[in-house]
Amino acid sequence: MYKSRIYITLLALGMLLQSCKDEPTTNTDDNTATTDSTNAVKPPAQIPFTVVAAYPHDNTAFTEGLQYVDGVMYESTGLRGKSVLKKNDLQTGRELQRIQLDGKYFGEGITVLNGKIYQLTYEEKTGFVYDAKTLKQLQTFTYANEEGWGMTNDGTNLLYSDGSDVLYFMNPTDFSIVKKIQVKDQYGPITDINELEYIKGYIYANQWRADMIYKIDPSTGNVVGIADMRNLRRQTGIPPLEEATDETKPEVLNGIAYDAATNRIFITGKNWPKIFEVKLDN
Repeated sequence: MYKSRIYITLLALGMLLQSCKDEPTTNTDDNTATTDSTNAVKPPAQIPFTVVAAYPHDNTAFTEGLQYVDGVMYESTGLRGKSVLKKNDLQTGRELQRIQLDGKYFGEGITVLNGKIYQLTYEEKTGFVYDAKTLKQLQTFTYANEEGWGMTNDGTNLLYSDGSDVLYFMNPTDFSIVKKIQVKDQYGPITDINELEYIKGYIYANQWRADMIYKIDPSTGNVVGIADMRNLRRQTGIPPLEEATDETKPEVLNGIAYDAATNRIFITGKNWPKIFEVKLDN
């Protein structure tokens, strides 16, 4: 009797386990369901680069934002007490105009849209809007991110990074967040997304402390191309990153600008003595 009870109990337990195994395990609760989005991300294409030309660049400029519009190179630099917004002549490197930020602000990414310059700050959760011709400050705005990094625009919205794997689309009128995308490749999220430029429908991005440029699909966040720029330093005489032992030496690759009129891409870095025109896949 004792053995038969054990047998019946084991039989019932086996049937229960089998029924559990046959049940689908997908959680249909929208609040907790997760999907492996990386399964759909194809490996990005390798984008070769060629240096086309070199132009003078202020080697004391801690470059945080760069954009070329109507023959003028706009640049934002960082470090508290040294942050400036300026306009430069590309060919000569001559400074055309500048404004100094208040010493409490650390200047970050910029973009020019509809005659206005938008600028982020690093940890102050504050942005500035200027007239692109006069550099007169028109207004300030705030954002919730703990940090502000790179900035560009797609012709309608402002796009910015905060050092994470997320890019934010912001309405330039009321500064509300329109949408967010996660930057990822076939292996998963990519963090430290830094300076940005919108080129022919794609977002090109620097990654902090990596000599790489990522080409990102703005509709999905998927990285569709990678330009490995590590040989650029060797080719152009820029010292290796490991030699940047203080903030006065050539530092990280940080700065992408696009001349839509002539289809030219320019890149530079913090404290680099040159701006380089490069051929990527443009």
